[in-house]
Amino acid sequence: MSDTNTETKPAGKAPSHVAYHVRDRGEGQKSFWTRVGSAWAHADGKGFNVQLDVAPLDGRLSLRVASEKKE
Repeated sequence: MSDTNTETKPAGKAPSHVAYHVRDRGEGQKSFWTRVGSAWAHADGKGFNVQLDVAPLDGRLSLRVASEKKE
């Protein structure tokens, strides 16, 4: 059974958000961010479809608005 409200990833559509694995490196040091996937907003604006290329085992997962600029 398919919920048509969550179908939001038409072929070729760019993701609205980028998924990053974030690891804290210690006191006074910047966190280390690694891109691990992408996310597409649902058409109704109430959720996301998330596609991860890897699954982080530690740290945290952060979704950021996708931009053309390299982050």
